[in-house]
Amino acid sequence: MYPSRSMNIRKARPEDGPAVGGIHTLCRGEMAYAPSPHSEGEIVRYFTEHVVPAGETYVVENEAGVVAYLSLAPGWIEHLYVHPDAQGRGIGNALLALAKETNPGGLQLWTFQGNAGARRFYERHGFQAAEFTDGQGNEERSPDVRYVWP
Repeated sequence: MYPSRSMNIRKARPEDGPAVGGIHTLCRGEMAYAPSPHSEGEIVRYFTEHVVPAGETYVVENEAGVVAYLSLAPGWIEHLYVHPDAQGRGIGNALLALAKETNPGGLQLWTFQGNAGARRFYERHGFQAAEFTDGQGNEERSPDVRYVWP
């Protein structure tokens, strides 16, 4: 799937919902510290029926298909996930650059405290930890951290 010379970033279309939900499920499945309270079917349905139609979701595709996605709300990164086999190839960097470009006034996001890779990624790109919680406010009940940029 995954080494690629070509990468296309575009707005997600309705038919991308299952691929986006699948990437989300796969990535979240690797987070033993924050198990999802939802089944894969529920997640795919949620992304297909709600997240993608909201209009601020972007996908990255290459010759293998959709390999990453970014969902935005005004001033917020709601989701940024890259298929594990496609990580380390600049895809997350490109999506984060897009998020910053479309939100020049600043961005916020939540990630789990246990997600060391994501935390390093955001910190490397100028995000700063602004708030730590015990996780009681999220569905997973896993401690999280809110990051802000700039």
